[in-house]
Amino acid sequence: MLVHSRTGRWAARALFAVLFVPLFALPLLVILAASFSTHWSGAFPSGPTTAHYTAAVRGESLQALTTSLVTALTASVLALTAGTWAALTAAALRKRGRRVLDALFVLPVAVPSVVVGLAVLVAFSQPPLLLNGTRWIVILAHTVLVTAFAYQSVSAAILRLDPMYEQAAASLGARPSYVLLRVRLPLLLPSLNAAAGLCFALSMGELSATMMLYPPDWLPLPVLIFTATDRGSLFTGSALAVVLMAATLLVLLAVSRIRTKASYR
Repeated sequence: MLVHSRTGRWAARALFAVLFVPLFALPLLVILAASFSTHWSGAFPSGPTTAHYTAAVRGESLQALTTSLVTALTASVLALTAGTWAALTAAALRKRGRRVLDALFVLPVAVPSVVVGLAVLVAFSQPPLLLNGTRWIVILAHTVLVTAFAYQSVSAAILRLDPMYEQAAASLGARPSYVLLRVRLPLLLPSLNAAAGLCFALSMGELSATMMLYPPDWLPLPVLIFTATDRGSLFTGSALAVVLMAATLLVLLAVSRIRTKASYR
């Protein structure tokens, strides 16, 4: 912490608690409490039950969770591949070309995600690439939305790389492909893992574009949560939201362990 005095540290901690608890922790705790309730009396939930979770881990809810996991994992892999390739390409370009590539990849996050969903819907509703009504149009939209974050993360990591490692490998006769696969990418592995976790988390919670694109047989969990709350089933929706948060956190913890091991290689 940058504050060195004891009074300053306590003041900083108190300020953090005042800002963190009502803005971040309290809403999540309310969702958690509601997921174990049957109704809300006054300021507190009542009627404790686990029935919402029983329904949240079976049938349509379990299928929706599986759909979200498959969509997020696939979109993250595609986004990380495209973002890494583009970042490596941008690093070899001149300043003007790098700026153009930066603008192209940042554009999807500079506009509302519903606009991206509409653009994908219009672009892929006619032959020869007819994806409308399939799961692939949802995965494609998620990939477009999260690729920018992968590109930015890897680009920042490339700028921090020490070129001496690559120069030493090249001076020993290593081919460019060998330098890329055995020197550059291993050095980028912690950043690649961090980018993958970010892409996964963003894809798991994406709703706006998904609402415009999902077919009946590919229903992600955020859409099911929205549908439940829109019908007035707030407590069921809360349980589904907790399941979504738990699944996302478990995957992020796994990615974090991989990143930690990679940083000590």
